[in-house]
Amino acid sequence: MTTTFGTLEPALSVRQVLTMERVLAGEPEVVAGAAQLDRPVRWVHVAEAPDVGVMLSGGEMVLTTGVLLAGDEEKQAEYIRSLHRAEAAAVVLGLGRAFPAPPDVMRRAAERCGLPMVVLHRPFPFAELTEEVQARLVRRKFAAVSLSESVRTALTGLITGGAPLQSLLDEVAQHSACPVVVTNLAHRVLATAGERSAVDDVLRDWERISRQAGGSEGDGWIRAELGGRGERWGQIVLCGYRGDTATGRLLADRGAEALVLHRMLGGNSAHTWEEQSAQSLLTDLVSGVVPARQLLPRARAAGLPVNRRTFVPMVVRDGDAAGLERVLRMLGLPGLVAELAEEATAVLLSLARDQDAAVLVANFAARLRSEAARTVVAAADPRIAWDDVPAGLREAQHVADAVADSAHALDLPAVVRLKDVHLRGLIRLLRDDPHVQSFAERELDGLLCSADDDLLSVLRTYLATGRNKSRTAQLHHVSRPALYRRLEAIQGRLGVDLDDFEQAASVHIALLAHDAQQG
Repeated sequence: MTTTFGTLEPALSVRQVLTMERVLAGEPEVVAGAAQLDRPVRWVHVAEAPDVGVMLSGGEMVLTTGVLLAGDEEKQAEYIRSLHRAEAAAVVLGLGRAFPAPPDVMRRAAERCGLPMVVLHRPFPFAELTEEVQARLVRRKFAAVSLSESVRTALTGLITGGAPLQSLLDEVAQHSACPVVVTNLAHRVLATAGERSAVDDVLRDWERISRQAGGSEGDGWIRAELGGRGERWGQIVLCGYRGDTATGRLLADRGAEALVLHRMLGGNSAHTWEEQSAQSLLTDLVSGVVPARQLLPRARAAGLPVNRRTFVPMVVRDGDAAGLERVLRMLGLPGLVAELAEEATAVLLSLARDQDAAVLVANFAARLRSEAARTVVAAADPRIAWDDVPAGLREAQHVADAVADSAHALDLPAVVRLKDVHLRGLIRLLRDDPHVQSFAERELDGLLCSADDDLLSVLRTYLATGRNKSRTAQLHHVSRPALYRRLEAIQGRLGVDLDDFEQAASVHIALLAHDAQQG
């Protein structure tokens, strides 16, 4: 994606020229084309020739005294028409001997063409106006080039430093001082940057405003396409940019260039950006750092149905995000998928109120199990209120943690819920309590201080199998006498009798707490 600096030159409008102190001294009056005063002025040109249009290339403010037009109304009308054909920005007529008053023929022709026509009631040296406008345009052009290089250098530095997508967008948002949004071709939001409250305001009704108000750069909505090699995959949007359009377009184009380069160098695709967007949203929901109500606009903008829905929070172990998304699409279930941690992927389903959540979740789990037998789906009870979704995700994560590395994982139901994890779930829930940590250290001190992992592993299996010696010996590939010797060593180091139910239960709880803390 290449952009020439000529098209990026920030505009100085006709209206701005008319507010200059030197121009005000000439007592300017707009007599035609008042609705077009925001036209950009690319240059200022003094011309008296009736066929001035052939000398112009567009965007010029033409200054004239009309001395060669006086007394010939046809020349006056043609003069205005030639300026219109050349796409001049405006015409400024100095009143004096040639025209003591605004000529009606020129005024009417300018009004019909929509060409701003300004008359100066006091004598005015055109050279002063030309000098000041040209100086300002040169300064603005230099500023545009400097800004372009500054933004490009900053973004390139971030990319070569391995910065994530969010850092690039934050840089663009800092320069543009407005919300920045990246979407896919379906207008779904993949990433945002900018002041959080301003971004939330933009996302609150994203689908409507992105398709309607977002279509006009005059409203400060400036877009740049994302793509390459003949393929488009999204766009970057400056939302409500308050500077001039040309500078905003420069920033959007530089941001787009950086995102395309970021994808090419990092192997990132738009699909990866969608995963990052879902991961950011679900991680924020799980953490509870951001109130759920504030995350609602992001969820809606990401394409998740949120009005009058039933939400089912789940965490899937041993299932990759791409595979889970494929199953959701296959079953026609709307939802977000994102990896929360290694081997743990969050899924948030959004179902219609009249759908049977239990049946659909069971179908989802059965489909996953048919593709990967070891997959475990941990689900919380359905939530009707969006504000309850974070607690549901944490509950599902808690259940998934409780069954992690469990010796009974293969005996679990296809959909595991809080009621299915029993004591293991309670210990996982309390694992960070100092009293529980102290209890585990005290009960297992004789084994932990010896760093004998083999004895600890034997104890773990023995208790998990319900103190079944034959099964424990089989799983550890040792003889019964060898197992007995190890159990005696364990009892001696811990100072307990594992044949006593209460003592064995105490050690079992301590071991579950220790494993939960280590996990």
